[in-house]
Amino acid sequence: MSAKNQSNKNRIHVLLPLPLAGPFDYAVPESLERPDPGTFVRVPFGSRVMTGVVWDKGENADIDDSRVKNILSLYDLPVLTAANRRLIDWVADYTLFAPGAVLKMAMSVDDVFHGVGEAFGFVKTVLPEKLKMTPARKKVLEYVTDMPETAAEIARQTGVSSGVVTGLAEAGALARQKIRPLTFAVPRIDLKSVSLSAEQQKVADRLSDMAGRGFDVCVLNGVTGSGKTEVYFDVIARALSQGKQALILLPEIGLTGQWLERFERRFGTKPAVWNSGLSQRVRRETWKAVLTGEVRVLAGARSALFLPFSELGAIIVDEEHDPSYKQEDGVVYQARDMAVVRAKLENIPIVLSSATPSLETRVNVRSGKYKEVVLPDRFGAAVLPDIRLIDMRRDPPENKGELKSFLSPVLLKEMDAVLSKGEQTLLFLNRRGYAPLVLCRKCGYRFQCPHCDAWLVEHRNGSRLECHHCGYSVPVPEACPVCGESELASCGPGVERINEEVTLRFPDARQLVVTSDLNATAAEMAELMRQIRDKEADIIIGTQILTKGHHFPSLTLVGVVDADLGLTGGDLRAGERTFQMLHQVAGRAGRAEKKGLVLLQTFDPENRIMQAMKTGSADQFLSAEAQSRELLKMPPFGRLAGIIVSGSSQAQAQQAAALLGRAAPSGNGIRVLGPAPAPMALLRGKYRYRLLLQTEKQIKIQEVMRRWLSAVSLPSSVRVQTDIDPYSFF
Repeated sequence: MSAKNQSNKNRIHVLLPLPLAGPFDYAVPESLERPDPGTFVRVPFGSRVMTGVVWDKGENADIDDSRVKNILSLYDLPVLTAANRRLIDWVADYTLFAPGAVLKMAMSVDDVFHGVGEAFGFVKTVLPEKLKMTPARKKVLEYVTDMPETAAEIARQTGVSSGVVTGLAEAGALARQKIRPLTFAVPRIDLKSVSLSAEQQKVADRLSDMAGRGFDVCVLNGVTGSGKTEVYFDVIARALSQGKQALILLPEIGLTGQWLERFERRFGTKPAVWNSGLSQRVRRETWKAVLTGEVRVLAGARSALFLPFSELGAIIVDEEHDPSYKQEDGVVYQARDMAVVRAKLENIPIVLSSATPSLETRVNVRSGKYKEVVLPDRFGAAVLPDIRLIDMRRDPPENKGELKSFLSPVLLKEMDAVLSKGEQTLLFLNRRGYAPLVLCRKCGYRFQCPHCDAWLVEHRNGSRLECHHCGYSVPVPEACPVCGESELASCGPGVERINEEVTLRFPDARQLVVTSDLNATAAEMAELMRQIRDKEADIIIGTQILTKGHHFPSLTLVGVVDADLGLTGGDLRAGERTFQMLHQVAGRAGRAEKKGLVLLQTFDPENRIMQAMKTGSADQFLSAEAQSRELLKMPPFGRLAGIIVSGSSQAQAQQAAALLGRAAPSGNGIRVLGPAPAPMALLRGKYRYRLLLQTEKQIKIQEVMRRWLSAVSLPSSVRVQTDIDPYSFF
């Protein structure tokens, strides 16, 4: 080390939650003790003051003392553990994103560090007699409870302005109350809400024996209704008995009131929850309680994986096959796979639970990398439903008057029979709105989003045309903007259109339409689920939001309106995803003592997915799926990495993609496809081009990607996003 660069300062490395190359050098002033790795610190950064974490790596001797700034202060918080820090470094290295960008996900609640003043919120109270009611006010009054929430949070959750909330308070319809800190009860492990069957108990014992024995991966493969949740609760109980915390990952739509109620029956209290619907206050206090260890069990969506657990003892990934575990924005990662990594770094067991395990997981079981336990039967008296195919070529819908029909006479007949017995029907169509396309009958003009390569979806509820990719919305026009004629046609069905047909054919039946856009808040969803369970609805029409985690004892008929939806296109996993979705929705039928029936409307009954559903031969279908992928050396038998080049200028994005194409790597076991316009070539106003790197499984694809990307200098006007192990190809 030269005398010029000799450091006389007590230096540390600090990682900041920014998408930059790595940690920065800071000095520890004499007034502060040298902080341990993982300590949260306040540091100057440019003109700002930021919170960072002391990282493991040593000082950079090439930086002169005069350029090294002092840290400002230390936070009185537990440190971010070594396992947490290793996870951040590992995910950054694997995904090719900056460690600071991954750290930002782990430090997702800014006001934990910035501090908050004394806060007041609003609670329900006795309504004034002459209160003027509006739809917005009604939403607020239905949402508020005895737990105080700020005006801003009530407005966010109900979709109204803060002025509506403060107006109600001024009118005396809401009472002001101090917001007190949340408390998190410790789950009890001495309760047993359900007596497990001998088969379930055997599986539960095998799983719970994993606790305390270090890293292990076990797949809990059980048919829908087999009691997988009650079984993996025993794993959580064992971790708690050893003084450890537990993390349960669920798809966002799996965090239902029913699941939380089952947990409460088993452990005497609900777990802490982590998802996108939480208020900022709840997020702040939950994050801190996870770090301090006050939270013992947390159930959350994929981002919960990066919470700062200090004593983690077990991880459960429920519905491990679900595609929502893949994060597509920001840092792109697969939460199921990163959960396995976290379990290995923490040296703890992890359970992957599903009725339809992913092909990747099945291959890991077959190779001996993962263990597997199986629950082949439904719990108690319930049995699996009968599944039949309706060939829509042979039994096409019969139009009634001017209304175009989408329901086969076979399905309608079964619906009538179920209604006469006082039982419930679920009609499933994974398409929101009224119609996926509106066109002009005269000139053929199709209404398209100006910012995306996508048709505008018609929503009769609200009378608007909407883009489901960017949110662009316009009122439904009265005439064609090109020819001026008013002969507009709604093409294809969405759930609103099925609702219209059901109303006409079964006018006395009570209906509920359940979709994420119509029933946006957690409170609205909880109320709908209650209505279904309490038999306040005869026919439920819904999208994928209804396929997971729900138990409706009186629901005996499931009709899938368009079972072929999702089979077309170039998606590598289209067939597997369709099979999993159909299997999940079929699992809603006959979950109590009444046997269920599932009817799949299809124009391709010979398709191997339809045949697998009909015969229940999931293994046969997935074996064929595995063979075809292995032949093409596609995942999980090969590696894929995607590059998406996007920009406001089509010419610049195209030129940048061409530069990457000319620098593409080559060699044995390496293949590059593209550049080519992405299937969604225009998205949110950005022009997009894709390149796809395919390698044999033993090749370290990240190293190939790093060399490739470092060989090309691209303008700052274009954005390059990498996607290791891509799941979508739009």
